Amino acid sequence: MYLATTGRPDAPPAPQGVRRRVPGTVLALGTVSLVTDVSSEMVTAVLPLYLVLGLGLSPLQFGLLDGLSTGATALVRLLGGATADRGGRHKTVGGLGYALSALSRLGLLLAGGATGGIAGALAADRLGKGVRTAPRDALITLHSPPEDLGRAFGVHRAMDTTGALLGPLAAFALLWATADAYDAVFAVSLCTGAFGVLLWLLLVPGRARRAAPAPPPAARARTAPLAALRSPGLRRIVLCAALLGAATVGDSFLYLLLQRRLALDPTWFPFLPLGAAAVFLLLAVPAGRLADRLGRRGPLLYGHGALFLAYGLLLVPLPEAVVLPGVLVLLGGFYAATDGVLMALAGPFLTEGRRASGLALVQTAQALARVGAAVAFGALWTASGPGAALVCALVALAAAVCCAARLLPRDPGPGPVPEPRDLRERTD
Repeated sequence: MYLATTGRPDAPPAPQGVRRRVPGTVLALGTVSLVTDVSSEMVTAVLPLYLVLGLGLSPLQFGLLDGLSTGATALVRLLGGATADRGGRHKTVGGLGYALSALSRLGLLLAGGATGGIAGALAADRLGKGVRTAPRDALITLHSPPEDLGRAFGVHRAMDTTGALLGPLAAFALLWATADAYDAVFAVSLCTGAFGVLLWLLLVPGRARRAAPAPPPAARARTAPLAALRSPGLRRIVLCAALLGAATVGDSFLYLLLQRRLALDPTWFPFLPLGAAAVFLLLAVPAGRLADRLGRRGPLLYGHGALFLAYGLLLVPLPEAVVLPGVLVLLGGFYAATDGVLMALAGPFLTEGRRASGLALVQTAQALARVGAAVAFGALWTASGPGAALVCALVALAAAVCCAARLLPRDPGPGPVPEPRDLRERTD
């Protein structure tokens, strides 16, 4: 079974040095993600500040809430990925995820301030994100040449991050114009999310242009959520994603640490994520192209090195003028060098019928590990203070990067990825 590429089967390869276009499907997926992220970030921009400083949650409580909200999508990712792979239903499953996230805004409007209703609406949004992520990323790999996966994911993540930048700005503008009418923010978020679903239906194709032939019944029977782990390379990527995720402190904690370290006025707190997102936006495409050219292991490891330096900046007694931009630049660089690059590294190790489920395994391992990291960091902060917790995170991240440097496989190159031998014997 071979990796799907765009264009005619007999088309000659592009000459060296000729700049290839980004596939239209990648641009369509990026547009949908941009609009959806505007809708999502309008709601979530001020949650960390509201929960910790407004409601008085302890760092441990916030860690539990932040970890559970991330982990709630983990098993749903596996289910969504496996369902999308059966029959190539990537568009259908992804569309359901986007629709669920859009409907969650309606839940916020109907909650009327009730804590249970708000929690349910936020859970629905997270579940929708979990369902759609793997099918969407699988479509990127199906419609992009293997040698350009880093750039394709970089373009998509850059467009996605543009939405993350515009969402908070739109929310603050609405609050300013409506005298803090949060219902107006929820209503505009609902309309924006519905528009994203419409774009998904109109612009995103359901299958690659040169779809692979339907697998035999024996092969279809083995399309289970864990079947992709038969690839030794993917097993090592999943393990490294879990190791690195277990040493990754949640963004919200870093922003809270910055706020405490610099004694920032709470009014400016919601703008901290915008700084990191702007750096991510600028570096995502160059990082993806560099990964395609030099190999994807290096940027992934160096990106976690940038996160290591961000932790260190929060511990070292340096001027505020250095710490604030330094942490935001390093955090944005971390995401630019790791988010799409990890998916691009995993893509060539997956065969046609296991693309979404395989990517879901990587995402799930990372998400579950980050749940544990958030809870552990919150517990250490509560018991020993933020400094001790950050030192432990620094040591854990250094150890995880060293292990990943030994375990991560190298890019297999643009050639075909063979089926496991025993599966070929069953289906020949």
